[in-house]
Amino acid sequence: MFSMNPFAELSATIPLAVMQAYVVVMALLVVGGTLIDVIHKGSAKFFFEKSKSAEAMRKRELGGGEKMGIAVKTVAEDVLTSAEFCNPKRRMSHLLTMYGFIVFLVSTIGLVFAYTDRPAPALVAQLWHLGAAMVCVGGYWFWFCIRVDVSAEGNPWYRVVRADLFILSLLGTTTFGLIWSLTGAGTNLWLALFIIASTVLFGGVLWSKFAHMFFKPAAAFQKRVMKADGSRENMPEIGDLSDPELQKKFPDIPEYLGEKPGYMGLGIKREQPRHY
Repeated sequence: MFSMNPFAELSATIPLAVMQAYVVVMALLVVGGTLIDVIHKGSAKFFFEKSKSAEAMRKRELGGGEKMGIAVKTVAEDVLTSAEFCNPKRRMSHLLTMYGFIVFLVSTIGLVFAYTDRPAPALVAQLWHLGAAMVCVGGYWFWFCIRVDVSAEGNPWYRVVRADLFILSLLGTTTFGLIWSLTGAGTNLWLALFIIASTVLFGGVLWSKFAHMFFKPAAAFQKRVMKADGSRENMPEIGDLSDPELQKKFPDIPEYLGEKPGYMGLGIKREQPRHY
């Protein structure tokens, strides 16, 4: 069952050209929605102005090799492994959802464009089901257990706001897709729900966090560059609080922290915020 290409069976009811055209339209909606989002929110303008203002504050010029190293580190840590998440559960949930979505998306394109008129390798169909299952595991784990308004603020899991559009449409796409495939991949209610959810997912980029996945690597790279060139986002360098010169410049340090400021402790990370 998991080795079956559900789109091949569907091609007996819906023409192959229609399915392929739908995938192309969804891709265009993502591109168009992202561009509109960039223009509407002024994201590109913000990044450009922030970069220009940081140039006046930088302490040194970075070479091409150093920038390439920063780019590689950004991809390895902020994109491929999501190392910015301090909560290991949140990180695992994110990685399951992210890689599951990538596998699901790539295998969908392969099954629709390459294997609807000929038998698909069992591995490709299995990857389609595996990717959908990974999204479901990571997404439902996040929805019921990890969301900050559920785990920390005590709101019920069924409370929905506009910011939840992406995760709900993503879960709907993979959940209904799995059910549709496992119930025979016929033209039925599950197929209709699968199409509706995927249309909302790819067509609702302007109103969801979908475009966030494109901005996040750029923001992480820019942040690392500003730290490396000394501009530090126009913020002063903290330095060593026990440094006499720094204490002379900021005389309140000894008064509040003692002559030899030590480790400040866990602070807000001392315990989980569950005081609702």
